Parts: sequence; C-alpha cells; structure tokens
Amino acid sequence: MFTTKQTDAIWNALNGFHIELPSWGFANTGTRFGKFLQPAAAASIEEKFRDAGEVHRWTGVCPTIALHVLWDLPRGLADAAGVEELAAKNGVRAGSINPNVFQDQAYKHGSFGNPDPGIRQEALTHVLSSIEIAQRLGSRDLSLWFADGSNYPGTQNVRQRKKWFEDGLRAVHAGLAKGQRMLVEYKPFEPAFYHTDIADWGMALLFAQAAGPQAKVLVDTGHHYQAQNIEQIVAWLLDLNMLGGFHFNDRRYADDDLTIGSIDPYQVFRIFHEILHYEWETGKRADIAYMIDQSHNLKGKIEAMIQTVSTAMELYTKAALVDREKLARRQEKCELVDAEMCLKDAFSSDVRPVIREWSVSKGLPPDPLDAFRQSGYLERITAERSARNMASVTSYA
Repeated sequence: MFTTKQTDAIWNALNGFHIELPSWGFANTGTRFGKFLQPAAAASIEEKFRDAGEVHRWTGVCPTIALHVLWDLPRGLADAAGVEELAAKNGVRAGSINPNVFQDQAYKHGSFGNPDPGIRQEALTHVLSSIEIAQRLGSRDLSLWFADGSNYPGTQNVRQRKKWFEDGLRAVHAGLAKGQRMLVEYKPFEPAFYHTDIADWGMALLFAQAAGPQAKVLVDTGHHYQAQNIEQIVAWLLDLNMLGGFHFNDRRYADDDLTIGSIDPYQVFRIFHEILHYEWETGKRADIAYMIDQSHNLKGKIEAMIQTVSTAMELYTKAALVDREKLARRQEKCELVDAEMCLKDAFSSDVRPVIREWSVSKGLPPDPLDAFRQSGYLERITAERSARNMASVTSYA
C-alpha cells in the first residue's frame, strides 16, 4: 500500500508525462538483411496518424507523432496542410520534425561532412526546408541525426569535416524561429564503422554549443557502447542545461531498437531518476522531449507501441517514488547501502494499481493493451491493408 504522499507523487508524475510516437514505428521496417512484412502495417501518413491516434486513445500520454520529412512529407511544405487535417481528425498533432540526409545516393560520402560543397549545400537546403515545415505545423523541435563518417583510415580529413559540420549547424541554427530548438543526436558507429562525425555526447555537446543557444543534445539510449553509464551523461547534460530530448528504446548489443525496458528496465528507471532528482534539487522543470524510437519487425506494431508506453509510464512513476530527502541525507553521509536502497525500493514498487486508478480518473481504460485488443481496430486495419502489404511477399522453394 502506498501512502497518500506516494500516491500523489505518482499522479503528479503522470499528469506531466508525455512521450512522442514515431511515425516510422507503424510502418514496415527491417534490418539490412531485409523486411518481415506485417499485414496491418501503415503505408501512408494517413495510416500512421490513425495508428498513433489509437495508441493515444488508450494510453492518454502520446499527444504527438514525430515525422520524417522524406518518408512522411515527400513534397515538403506542400504536404503540411494535409498533416494539419490529419492531426485534427486523429487527436494527435505533429511533433518533432526529422530531416533525412542519409538515404539519397548523393550522401554516400556524407551530408554536412561531404567533401563536395554542392552536396553540403543540398543537405543544408533540405534541413532549412524542414525548419519551414516545422514552423508551419507548430512543431518546436528539429531532430538532427547524421549518418556521416568513414569506413577506412586515411580516407577522410576528420578535422576538416568537423569544421564543415560546425558551419552547417550554425547555418541551421540561424534559420530557427524564436522558440524553436534543434536537437543534435550522436551515434558511435553504423553505417560508418571507422569514424562517425558525431560519435558521442561530448561531440554533440560541442557542436550544439557552437551552433547557438537554441541547440541542445539529443540522447538515444541505443547509441552507446556496451556498459556505458547513460545516466551520468544525463546528469552532466542537465547540469549544463544542454539536454533537449530522448529517444527511448532498448538494446542487447548495439542499436537494436528493442522495446523499452525489455532488456534493462533498471537503466531507464535510473535515467528518469536523474531527471526527477535534478528537478527536485533545482526546483525547475527539465525541458526534455521524450520520444520512442523503435521499429518493431516482429511484434505487432500498435501492440508493441502500447506496451512500450505503458512500460515508460511505470518506470517514470517508479522514479517519482524515490525518497529524495532521505537519499540526499544518505549520500551526504556516504551510507552506501541505505542510499542504494532508496533507488531499489522505489524500483521494486508495483505502481500498476495506482496507474490504473489514474487512468480511470481520466476516462481511460485501466488496461490499455486489453482495451485495444477488444476494440476490433487491429482486425479492421488488417482487413483493409493486408492484401496490399503482403502482395510483395516472395516465397522461395
């Protein structure tokens, strides 16, 4: 049983918790080896908005959907009006805008770091047009991930590429409107395996600081080497007021995009704890955009997304249960066992009954996954989409 204070902490945490859905998480995706198609997968931005609206309908904490410009708005600004109509129809609005400077053939040797000035300009033009889309849709955050790097020693001038990136990111920052942010993401490897131009949080931090005050760092939980202490990175970026966003997933080895909490739920809990502890110590709300970045190749896409959101809610509210005054005293006296138990006790708490109470109070179902399964939505979209989705399946004797 929770005390009134603990119950209030869970309710307050849930009242302020939002996590963004990725449009690409509802579409057929795969690995470098190929795709395993799903009959109910979304194939258009209209279907992605419908599916995202369904997740928000049952969970109540996913009011926005991240959009990838080339995948969702191939005509750029000309597609924005249609997005506004979809947002109004499905009850979820456009969230972060994600430029794409990695899939076109021109970017074989990079985008902002490409030795060809014409290609660098092409990439910059695309990102600046993405800012215009964000402004039209009322989206605050521009999410920047670059595949730039090299595969072999000596094939690229690393320092020169750094300078080109600084120039490009400053130009992007100059195009931001008041109130907009650019979030700089990092990744240590893949698709480049010798070096990537933004390989870790320190590089992303330096690039963001060089770009200007509206630039922050974006952390993806899968974009780290094994055993790296992500919550320490979070603590440092919070202290520097440079943590702008999170892409949540889980991984076994590298950037696996597994369901959040499926491998290491305690890590996600520790990340949320550092954020909430910062807010408790400073009295300031951490302005962080939470987003799911998962592409489910085997799990049913909508079910996996509801499962993910529910898990995120549980881990966030567990972190809200940490007795921070008690923890501060234990830390000050170096009472190691007791300090650690402040986290372990909170993590071990079963918050699901209180989450169910909160959900019912908001007119939401106590079990969102079961409510979705009972709704018949999956059966309807499977009937609508399966013939189209499975038409390209090839069988081999």
